[in-house]
Amino acid sequence: MKWLLLLGLVALSEGLIYKVPLVKKKSLRQNLMENGLLEDFLNTHSLNPASKYFPTEVTTQSANQPLVNYMDMEYFGTIAIGTPPQEFTVIFDTGSSNLWVPSVYCSSPACTNHNRFNPEKSSTFQPTDQTLSIAYGTGSMTGVLGYDTVQVAGITDTNQIFGLSKTEPGSFLYYSPFDGILGLAYPSIASSGATPVFDNMWNQGLVSQDLFSVYLSSNEQSGSVVMFGGIDSSYYTGNLNWVRLSSESYWQITVDSITMNGKPIACIGGCQAIVDTGTSLLSGPTNAIANIQSYIGASQNANGQMAVSCSSINNLPDIVFTINGIQYPLPASAYILQSQDVCTSGFQGMDVPTSSGELWILGDVFIRQYFTVFDRANNQVGLAPVA
Repeated sequence: MKWLLLLGLVALSEGLIYKVPLVKKKSLRQNLMENGLLEDFLNTHSLNPASKYFPTEVTTQSANQPLVNYMDMEYFGTIAIGTPPQEFTVIFDTGSSNLWVPSVYCSSPACTNHNRFNPEKSSTFQPTDQTLSIAYGTGSMTGVLGYDTVQVAGITDTNQIFGLSKTEPGSFLYYSPFDGILGLAYPSIASSGATPVFDNMWNQGLVSQDLFSVYLSSNEQSGSVVMFGGIDSSYYTGNLNWVRLSSESYWQITVDSITMNGKPIACIGGCQAIVDTGTSLLSGPTNAIANIQSYIGASQNANGQMAVSCSSINNLPDIVFTINGIQYPLPASAYILQSQDVCTSGFQGMDVPTSSGELWILGDVFIRQYFTVFDRANNQVGLAPVA
């Protein structure tokens, strides 16, 4: 199915930026002062003078955005844009940086069967003459940029720039169960220089910590969530292990190795990977993935899927990703996807040329096993086994 393919990589011709200029961001105090919120914040955070010495992995100042688990392939939630609000379902995608939704300007088939934003019905909409063009691993869109109020996770994000699609060619977005995409990667890869939603939230002092967390449920269960501004330790076991980013563009990290039964099967000598909620599978260079498919006994079936015997789930060993010296095992029950009586590989080959060598994409197959914190303040990712 086409939506099993990559969603996360924005504008492959524009995107993979590795030398990113650092932009000094406003502090929380500055943001709160400019928005008249500093006094209230200090009053609610000064009850215990020793609180700064306590672990902050359980926070109360977070805003939770529930996500729907669609067949373990996509995770999307509902946002609203405009005054009065117009509702849209969007992928919360850490592999891209733009917010866009279909609009009444669009006549592509993919727009006609999804919710479309009508700027004439919003009293707070502000148009621009800027255009927008994004190509994903699968699917693309073009459109125009505008400003309006966006409601996400109970947060009212004013003066948010977003894309109104004018074209959505091809069949991928037509069949997608969501309307648009809300990107959560860095501003450096935002098409047309648009400020991402989370950056705008932080700049307005709407979240108490410059980070967000993601829990993705398994087996189509409910409970998936994006937590803006907080971490909830009830979603994971043990401690968070922090990994510094190797590039502040995507949420990109260095993987030490990928092994099975203690032997390297890919990423020998290290490789780069991005942690991407908008990619369903776990992707890597085609040659390396072909080797993994061979190891797990996957072969292409009549539908073009990499089929695996369902009995293999009980017999195959873990595939272990070692990151910053910590092992992150994926059991066969995670990397083999079971739908009724059909089992398929959760790995997918894709070659992305980069200046730093082969690139892997740790998509939903990986994130379902590991609660993930995306820490903008410290440019790092936190990982811990899901509870």
